[in-house]
Amino acid sequence: MLRGKVAIVTGAASGIGRATAELFAVHGARVVIADRDIEGAEETLERIKKKGEMGLALKVDVSDEAQIKMMVEQTIERFGQLDFACNNAGIEGEQAVTADCTAENWRRVININLEGTWWCMKYQIPEILKGDGGAIVNVSSIAGLLGFKGIPAYVSSKHAINGLTKTAALEYADQGLRVNAVSPGAIQTPMIDRFVGEEGEGRQDLMAAHPLGRFGRPEEVAEAIVWLCSEKASYITGQVLAVDGGYTVQ
Repeated sequence: MLRGKVAIVTGAASGIGRATAELFAVHGARVVIADRDIEGAEETLERIKKKGEMGLALKVDVSDEAQIKMMVEQTIERFGQLDFACNNAGIEGEQAVTADCTAENWRRVININLEGTWWCMKYQIPEILKGDGGAIVNVSSIAGLLGFKGIPAYVSSKHAINGLTKTAALEYADQGLRVNAVSPGAIQTPMIDRFVGEEGEGRQDLMAAHPLGRFGRPEEVAEAIVWLCSEKASYITGQVLAVDGGYTVQ
């Protein structure tokens, strides 16, 4: 489905990013695996190689413009093109109500989640436009659609990502670039374990709040991301797709 294409996936050392990178490879794309955790990124690369596809693992901190510029430059140097990007890297930050959120936490979450996504798009878009059209999928959250107590910086960053996604979709639609976002619910990743613990009442309550009665799997979000990049979604742009087990329809 994506044979001969090139994709960048940030935050690809584990979780949704890793699952997305692997699924791009399953469909024949060459994948740049970017993450601060280079060991995890290299592990993802090895998993892709076992599927018979090519990839490149890079150590990238998305809050650093220079590293993002390097990521895109090395993608072009290695593969000669860029067709797709999944901007997934992000953090939840520290838990505290709005008045108790520290300036340090606020800046860190916004820098990584929002500014990091914008920096990625800033350098990805010109390269994608050199081709015959492509797609970007930003990873938001149900926290970009709803309010959640105790994580004001995270909620703000994800709402802003949705606005950025819609704006870019309008700006580049006539040039063949589609820009969408996915908003995962509670997905079984290291982030959700940090947020509610690996067991206990809080975890069970959050699981029960999803009408499907379970946490999602990273692979289920990856399917939505890769589909949005494919020709099967060729008439879809500027959308925020909830992959949330029904959480936001209640």
